[in-house]
Amino acid sequence: MKGLAKKAGIAIAVSALALLIQGAFLYMLGARINTTLSIPVGLYWRVSDPVTKGRYVMFCPPPLEVFDKAKARGYIGAGFCPGGYGYMMKQVAATTDDRVEVHSDGVRINGRLLDDSAPLRADSGGRVMPKFQADTYVLSEHQLLLMGDCNARSFDARYFGPVQRRQVKEVITPIFTWGQPTRTAR
Repeated sequence: MKGLAKKAGIAIAVSALALLIQGAFLYMLGARINTTLSIPVGLYWRVSDPVTKGRYVMFCPPPLEVFDKAKARGYIGAGFCPGGYGYMMKQVAATTDDRVEVHSDGVRINGRLLDDSAPLRADSGGRVMPKFQADTYVLSEHQLLLMGDCNARSFDARYFGPVQRRQVKEVITPIFTWGQPTRTAR
């Protein structure tokens, strides 16, 4: 019986190692998995498309206090980005020369209100949410507004403002997703 248990343990370890190697290989090829609720949960693939409105991107948050607090609160994970942050996945909602307004009823881009984009006053733990210092601004050619597109509770640009284009590491496209439908501008 003892020998059988040892063989089963070895088989499980070998299987786990094989899955790990497969996962690493698929990651190198371009597979990305999103488990957060900011964009639809599922499998995405890295593509060479340009960063444009409506595209999904993976980006490294810049090392700022707002992201330190977000990591400490569990809004974002730890990872290999500067500041020890994990990659974030969001949808590009606005780009060069777009006018962004963030008010209590939501985020407007060039006057169009995004559904479910009203900033929350507090998170689910009752902690006050951060507020970007400007309510209205126009994006430069180097800036992007990155928003979650399927969850009104997403930690996104309504709290941290625009990010620099250089923060974007990859454009990703959904292969297989499930969950909530995406948000639209109205």
